[in-house]
Amino acid sequence: MDTILDILAAVIREAISPGTAAVAIAVIGLNLHFGYTGLLNFGQSGFMLLGAYGFAISLVHDIPLPIAVLIGLGLAFVFALVLGIPTLQLRGDYLAIVTISAAEIIRFVGRLSTLKELTGGAQGIQGRTYQPAFVNLSFFGDGAWTLAPFNYTDVADGAGWVRALGGLVFALCVVATVLVGRRLKRAADPTRTAPRTGLDGTLGKVLAAVLVLVGLYALFFAMPVTYGRSGVNGWWVRAVAWTLVALSTLVVYLLVRSPWGRLLRGVREDEDAMRSLGRNVFAVKMQSLVIGGLFGALGGMVYVLASTVQPDALGRQITFFSYTALLLGGAATILGPVLGTVLFFSARILIRESARAWVPDSIMNAQQTEQFSFVVVGVALVLLVIFRPQGILGNKRELRFNV
Repeated sequence: MDTILDILAAVIREAISPGTAAVAIAVIGLNLHFGYTGLLNFGQSGFMLLGAYGFAISLVHDIPLPIAVLIGLGLAFVFALVLGIPTLQLRGDYLAIVTISAAEIIRFVGRLSTLKELTGGAQGIQGRTYQPAFVNLSFFGDGAWTLAPFNYTDVADGAGWVRALGGLVFALCVVATVLVGRRLKRAADPTRTAPRTGLDGTLGKVLAAVLVLVGLYALFFAMPVTYGRSGVNGWWVRAVAWTLVALSTLVVYLLVRSPWGRLLRGVREDEDAMRSLGRNVFAVKMQSLVIGGLFGALGGMVYVLASTVQPDALGRQITFFSYTALLLGGAATILGPVLGTVLFFSARILIRESARAWVPDSIMNAQQTEQFSFVVVGVALVLLVIFRPQGILGNKRELRFNV
C-alpha cells in the first residue's frame, strides 16, 4: 500500500510541477499554430530556448526582470519573422522542415564553446545566477506550506479509510465531470434536435466547474503536497507558473472566439477560399506564428525558473512531447493543451515509478524504466490516434487541415 501511495504522490508532484506548467504554455501556443491555423511548426522548442536564453542572460547582466521578459519575447518575435517570411507563402511541409532545422541550429549555437561566456556552452547557464531576481519577488513568506491544509491526517487520526474516501470522491467527481462535459458537448451540436434541459446551458457549465474544484480538493485531501513557500522549487514558482497557464488559456479563448479566430479556422480549412474572399492569408499565418511563438518563449522562461538554461533540455524532444500532449488533449480546443500536458507527464511518471517498484532490476534497471515509460506512452498515443484521433476533448470536424 505504501508503494502505491508513493507512486501516486510522485505523479501528483509531476502534474503540478513548474516544468509541466511551462510545457503547457508552449502547447497552448502550438495549439494556436497547428490546431487553429494548421501550421506544422516543429520548432516550438526553438521559441522556448530563445525565450529562456533572453530571459536568463538579461538577468545575469542585472537587467530588471520585466525588461528581461520583454527581451525573451522580442527574440521569439524576431525568430518568428525570420521563419515565417520565406516559408508561410508556401505549403505547410516547408514550414515544418524550416522550423525543426532552425530549432536545432539554435540548440547547437547555444552549445558552442566560443559562446560559453554568454550562453554557458553545453553546460548552460546555472540557475543560481539568475533565479534570485525572481525568487526575491515572492510575498509568500518563509517556511513550508501544504496544499489542502485540512486533509486526511486531521480526521480520525489519519485513518486509511479517510484517505480512501477522499480518493473515492475524486474518482466520482472525475466520472461526473466527464458525463456533464459530454452532455454539454452534445448540447452544443448544431444538428441536435432533442429538447434542451437546464444542464445543457449555463447550469451545466457551473456544475462542471464545481465538480472540478471539489474533485481537486478531494485529491489533495487524500494526497496532500508540501513544499516551501518560496525558493526555486516552492509554491511561489508553482503559483506563478500555473497562473500564467490560466492567463494564456484565457487569452487564447478570447482570440479564437473573435473574428480573427474565425479567420484562423478559415485559413486552416481552405486557404484558396479565404484568398478568394480578399483575405490576406500570409498575414493571418504570420500573426498566428508570432503569437504562438510568444507563448512558446513564455513557456521557456517558466521552464528555467526552477532549473537551468541547458540547450539539450529544450531540444527537439520537447517539441515532440508538445505534439503528443496536444494530440492527447485535443487540438483546436481551449483546455485540451493543458489537460493533455498534465496527463502526458503524469502517465509517464506513473509508468516509470510502477516499473521501478515492481519490475526486478535484473529485468529492467532504473535507466531502462525511463525509456520504457516513453515506449508505453508512445504506444498509447498510437492507439489514441487510431481509435480517437480528435483526442480527449477534440472534435473530428476540427481535423480538417490545409497543409
